[in-house]
Amino acid sequence: MKLYAPWEKTFEKVATPLEHFIHAQTTTGIVLIFMTIVALILANSPLQEIYANIFHLNISIDIGSWKLQQSIHHWINDGLMAIFFFLIGLEIKRNILVGELSNIKVAMLPILAALGGMIVPALIYIGINHGLDSQNGWGIPMATDIAFAISALVLLGNRVSPSLVTFLIALAIVDDLGAVVVIALFYTEQIHLLPLFLAGASFFIMVAFNRFGIHAILPYFIVGIFLWFFTLESGVHATIAGVIAAMAIPSKPKQTPDDFTSHIKNSLDEYDNYPVTKDYSLHEKQKALLINMSEKISSVESPSARLEQALHLPVSLIVIPLFALANAGISIDFTHIDEAVVQPISFGIIFGLVFGKVLGIAGVAYIATKIGIAQLPHGSTMSQVFGVSLLGGIGFTMSIFVAELAFYGNAEYIFEAKIGILTASLLAGLFGFLWLRFIAKAALKS
Repeated sequence: MKLYAPWEKTFEKVATPLEHFIHAQTTTGIVLIFMTIVALILANSPLQEIYANIFHLNISIDIGSWKLQQSIHHWINDGLMAIFFFLIGLEIKRNILVGELSNIKVAMLPILAALGGMIVPALIYIGINHGLDSQNGWGIPMATDIAFAISALVLLGNRVSPSLVTFLIALAIVDDLGAVVVIALFYTEQIHLLPLFLAGASFFIMVAFNRFGIHAILPYFIVGIFLWFFTLESGVHATIAGVIAAMAIPSKPKQTPDDFTSHIKNSLDEYDNYPVTKDYSLHEKQKALLINMSEKISSVESPSARLEQALHLPVSLIVIPLFALANAGISIDFTHIDEAVVQPISFGIIFGLVFGKVLGIAGVAYIATKIGIAQLPHGSTMSQVFGVSLLGGIGFTMSIFVAELAFYGNAEYIFEAKIGILTASLLAGLFGFLWLRFIAKAALKS
């Protein structure tokens, strides 16, 4: 008997790219919760020292006299997370070209709401931390964790309309794009021009591959490694290389759907010309036809679509869980937890994520719909958009990532930031779920 997770049966049917995306994000959210709990248990157990030491172990790559040495923690945050950002880049590109952001009229509401959801939390944080050394952490409460937020909506089932889920996805994609820009512009300390030039040259080589019609993934992978390394050496955070590389991956298939259909029909007709043997063995020509059809199936899907689909599982089950395990482990002194929560950093993050996201997302959405420049998602109410704006306060993955950059080397500030992120994400997720589960449902009926 096959066992299913609660959301699995829906995806036994032929699923669209959007459904695959929601499925992947739901899986990520569930795994992320589990690994966060594991990290917190390890950081507050007798294994605390072993847990910390493991991620501080150094791993080096030596080629002759050249050496690249980083701790496991840095390899995860600078290396593996580049794959996560590459996937984000592919998702952003797909959404702009053919997805939820391709129609400006439909995209106007999530774009404006996302901008409000980034600006207002940052302003709240700056207001609380103005004049302090911690003011540099203003980018932390700007982020929304798409995996957690979508997981909460999926758990609500048919209590929310599909268009509301699409609205949240589009909003989170714009939010991710904003986070990438903030990291590139404001959390880069020193620029080294030669490696930056070489990174740019690597990107243009990938663009040239695209323009010359190269659809094989290997050449992009090889040059992408150089792009990542040169970006790392330039001083720009290495994960930005992932987003940049994604922009160069071809989004058009090698073969058009019409040509594919015609070729497959002709191949099947030729395949059927050979008689069926008693032992059902295939003729050599039939084997060749099957191989050819398999290749054609791959060619009708673009490299960017193939990569996005292929990377969802390893990112969901390896990259993000390792990031959570390495970064979410906070050793908490519960006798002083109340003091940590009210520090300017954690206080600014909590107010920014919980209240700032609501004011920014729901507030801008309300104004935009009232003045007629945008429309609410089909089949949804302003009350439901308010609930989604609460879920937007789940920062987690990107917020922790920005905190590590903003307060690099300052363990106390990073600790306070993580306390704020975990507290705010828990409150936002709980309030958002309860609002959509009970209050917004009543508002829809009235």
